[in-house]
Amino acid sequence: MRLFLCGDVMTGRGVDQIMPHPCEPTLYEPHIRSALDYVKLAESRSGEIARPVPFDYIWGDALDEIDRREPGLRIINLETSVTADGKPEPKGINYRMHPANLGCIAAADIDCCVLANNHAADWGPAGLRDTLRAVQHAGFATAGAGLDADAAGSPAVLEAAPGRRLLVFAFACPSSGVPEHWAAEERRCGVNLLASLDENALASAIHSIDRWRRPGDVVLVSVHWGSNWGYELPAAHIHLARGLIDSARVDVVHGHSSHHPLAIEVHAGKPILYGCGDFINDYEGVGGHEAFRPDLSLAYFVDLDDTSHRLLSMEMLPFHMQKFRLARASDEEAAWLGQTLDRECRRFGARVHLSESEQNTLVLAT
Repeated sequence: MRLFLCGDVMTGRGVDQIMPHPCEPTLYEPHIRSALDYVKLAESRSGEIARPVPFDYIWGDALDEIDRREPGLRIINLETSVTADGKPEPKGINYRMHPANLGCIAAADIDCCVLANNHAADWGPAGLRDTLRAVQHAGFATAGAGLDADAAGSPAVLEAAPGRRLLVFAFACPSSGVPEHWAAEERRCGVNLLASLDENALASAIHSIDRWRRPGDVVLVSVHWGSNWGYELPAAHIHLARGLIDSARVDVVHGHSSHHPLAIEVHAGKPILYGCGDFINDYEGVGGHEAFRPDLSLAYFVDLDDTSHRLLSMEMLPFHMQKFRLARASDEEAAWLGQTLDRECRRFGARVHLSESEQNTLVLAT
């Protein structure tokens, strides 16, 4: 089984504005009042973006690279509300994309949109209901949010091959900026919130997974956790991720929230991606964290053994964002990402190096 995974796909705000059906651009941020200003920032750095762009535009070079590797399933963290209505939550940053622009997700043949994150309900409960309705109506499986707690905690059930299922469970954590009142309840829509990362959280995850698992199922847990910047990993993240593998028999832990890639661990033969980094966003031209190279992103291709579900191999393709479009990274950019990830993975006994056969491609070695 080959999976395509990436971190945050943020198609709201400035990205939404360059597409055929943009939302009304008013924002409620402390310093920027129009989503169009994010477009202007990108253009001031990289040049004019001819608008409207076709739906496949934002994926750029990534589309051919993903298609060429023929992943069986494609999973993203869709980090935006999908609504033209709703009332903005009083949290300072509110993302939304017009439902008529969901063609930009279809353009990449995405199978599952994870919605357990700190922007899915940016436009209130009505906006979250719109998001669920629009994304599911467009044909994408969802995980991590729902009209009630049971729906939010249920996995996306994906068919990897006839008779072979991948279960995608998704959780959001307050440490990533998810307001606690967003938690789905018995009669309230919301996200699947892990209020803490203690043994109770692990027990709850085990219970949810065991309710759904059938013999032969592959289980992926997607977690939105931690701060946006920095490479230090909280001990609680490491403990939970390993516990999911050891006690819940999870096969892949797919972490996100950080704006740049974090370490990868292979624990008991199963991969833990502690933070995949942003994949698509509208931060181009926004300064302040240049040391982390936030314009660079990675596409992850994870190969699992059909029988044991252990990791066989992992490739990572580097890209950079230019004019809100993914372009293959340069030699220097790929080398920097490789050296940075190698440094972070060493503490877990893994190494990252440039492929000998594929230009500007990173390979995980254990």
